[in-house]
Amino acid sequence: MNYRRLGKTGLMVSEIGLGAEWLERHSSEECIQIVKYCEEQGINILDCWMSEPNVRTNLGIALQGRREKWFIQGHIGSTWQNEQYVRSRNMSEVKPAFEDLLERLGTDYIDLGMIHYVDEEKDWNEILDSDYLDYVYGLKEKGIIRHIGMSTHNPVIAKKAVESGIIEMMMFSVNPAFDILPPTEDVDTYFADEFDEKLGGIAPERAELYRLCEQHDIGITVMKGFAGGRLFDEKRSPFGTALTPAQCLHYCLTRPSVASVMVGFDTTEQVDDAVKYESVSDTEKDYASVLANAPRHAYSGQCTYCGHCKPCPVNIDIAIVNKFYDLATMQPNVPESVKSHYELLEHHADECIRCRSCETRCPFGVKITDRMQKAAEFF
Repeated sequence: MNYRRLGKTGLMVSEIGLGAEWLERHSSEECIQIVKYCEEQGINILDCWMSEPNVRTNLGIALQGRREKWFIQGHIGSTWQNEQYVRSRNMSEVKPAFEDLLERLGTDYIDLGMIHYVDEEKDWNEILDSDYLDYVYGLKEKGIIRHIGMSTHNPVIAKKAVESGIIEMMMFSVNPAFDILPPTEDVDTYFADEFDEKLGGIAPERAELYRLCEQHDIGITVMKGFAGGRLFDEKRSPFGTALTPAQCLHYCLTRPSVASVMVGFDTTEQVDDAVKYESVSDTEKDYASVLANAPRHAYSGQCTYCGHCKPCPVNIDIAIVNKFYDLATMQPNVPESVKSHYELLEHHADECIRCRSCETRCPFGVKITDRMQKAAEFF
C-alpha cells in the first residue's frame, strides 16, 4: 500500500480508504471481518458519515484494540431521527448525534471532523456565523477532533471553503464523469441517465478547485470514485464505454491534492479488487486511452496528468511540469510554494528539445512542446 500526505493535516493516509457506508447492511461479524481485512491490506483511513446506530456500533466493535491503527473521518451534522438519516445544523440534534458517534465507535477523538454535506450556497452562508461552526471550533480546541474537514459535491462551495481558511481537508466527489459536469446544488444531476453531448473535458470550476486545493495544501479524500458503479457498464457510462476499478482509481489519484479514494466494500474479495491497484501495470491503470477513444465526451486538448507522455529523452517529468504550470497560472503572481516545488524538479521545461515524441503518445492531442515553452517562460 502506498501512503500520501493529506494536505496540511500531515496525516499519511492509504491511497485506498474504507468508505463504510455499505457496512450498514452487514452483521457485526461481517463488519469486523472487513475492517480487519482492510487493515491487513494496509488501509488506514475510514469514513463514517452514517448516523444509523447499528453500523456505528459494529464499527466500534471492529475497532476495539486497533483504534490507533486508523484515521477516522467522522461527520458532524449527520443525525438519526425517526429511524432515518437527517442532515441537521440544529445543535439540539447535532451535538447528541456526534456524541453518539464517539460513544458507539468507542473513541474519545475523531481525526477528521467533517462539516457534513454542504452543497448549497445558502447552507454554507448560514454555517459561517452559527453555533454549529462554534461547536466545530470548540471540538477542535478540546482535541476531540484533530482536524476540520468538509464534505461536498459542489465545486463552487468547495472553493469557498478552501478560501475561507476554515478547513484543512475535504471529502469531494471525483470521477471522470462528474468532472465534466458544471457545478450544481442537486447531486442527483450527476447520476442522470445521459449527459449533454456537448460536454467535454474537465469543467473549469472543478479544474480550478483541484489546483486551488494544491495551492492551499488542502488534501482531498474522494467519494463517488466509481460513480455508483456506472462507469463499469458501457451502457450506463456517459462515455459510452466502460472503465475498470483500477482505471477509475488512477484517474482520482492523478488529480491534484487527492490523497485517498474511499471505496465501499461488501466482501473481502472487493477489498482485494481495489487494493490490487497498487500492484497492477501502468497499462492496466490507463484511463486516458479509454477516455480518448470513447464515443462521447472526449477530453481533447486537455492535459489530465496521465503520464502517457513518458518517457522524455531529457527526463522532464512532463505531467508534473504541466501540473505546476496550471497551478501557477491561476494566480496573477506565481505562488512561492509552486515556484519552489518547480525549482526542486531535477529537470525543467527549458530543457525541452522540442522533439515532440511526447505529443505522438498523448491520447488527448495536447500541444506539449508549446506548453513546455510557456512553462519555461512563466517560471
